[in-house]
Amino acid sequence: MPRVRIGPALPDRTALDVEIARLRDLDITQLRSRWHTVFGRRPPPHLPRHLLFRTLAYRMQAERLGDLDDESRRLLDRSGSPEKAGQNVVRLVRRIADVRPGTSLGREWNGRMQQVAVLAEGFAWNGKIYRSLSKVAFAITGTRWNGPRFFGLRDKSSKGSSA
Repeated sequence: MPRVRIGPALPDRTALDVEIARLRDLDITQLRSRWHTVFGRRPPPHLPRHLLFRTLAYRMQAERLGDLDDESRRLLDRSGSPEKAGQNVVRLVRRIADVRPGTSLGREWNGRMQQVAVLAEGFAWNGKIYRSLSKVAFAITGTRWNGPRFFGLRDKSSKGSSA
């Protein structure tokens, strides 16, 4: 009989919601105790109840559902405030989400116009299909590029701009 590999069980969202609801009912002393249990150290003494709750709830969700991906972490690290991070994410998602199959992207490189077709399964350039825009940009230039930035789908680096 062939072996069947069974993946991990999907997280139980209802149980997680119940745990977070219970967390909401704890007073600040109980939240501090829970923090110590989860993080293995005492919480900062100046942290108010609502931040203790939010941090613990986030940690519970991250453990069960998975933490942020690397791109999201970098975005948050670059942002000066939560509001700015949220605005950056919305702009980024809008710009990348606007690239639908059938869209043609163009970029002039070394005096030649490069055309890339967006497909459901990737990006077509010079008769070859690539999984990401970054791979296409590499094929065009021979150097590593952020694909969406290379094709003008992302803003240039905001270094030097006022926050």
